[in-house]
Amino acid sequence: MKNTNEMEIRFESRSANEGFARVAVASFLTQLNPTVEEVADVKTAVSEAVTNAIIHGYENEINKVYIRCRIEENVFTVEVCDKGRGIENVEEAMQPMYTTKPEQDRSGMGFSFMEAFMDSLEVESEPGRGTRVRMKKAIGKGRELWTTRSL
Repeated sequence: MKNTNEMEIRFESRSANEGFARVAVASFLTQLNPTVEEVADVKTAVSEAVTNAIIHGYENEINKVYIRCRIEENVFTVEVCDKGRGIENVEEAMQPMYTTKPEQDRSGMGFSFMEAFMDSLEVESEPGRGTRVRMKKAIGKGRELWTTRSL
């Protein structure tokens, strides 16, 4: 039987909840016995996705942000969804330094960070209906080799 597990959380789109999202996802991830670096990578990517949902998806209006996590064998998948304004042009939005809120000192690096810290990133969005960010990361992928060599 495959090692699988899932969880879902829903919370208000308040900046104060960004830390809650990071910790909740990291707590779920611990069952894979990740390295400190792997946890930090996932927390950073989740933080960027949740911040995008709050600031861009809902434009700081209070609504709901949804997170779904799934573990299948050693692959961790996390989805961050909102039902906000959506993204007109996902390809353009994913370009480094692209921002729709330069007046708020937004760097436009959110999607770039997500791509850098996770193994895969998919963004689905429909204007007026919301955005789904799906990220995956294999946990422990380098440790088997290290363990074998150290014996």
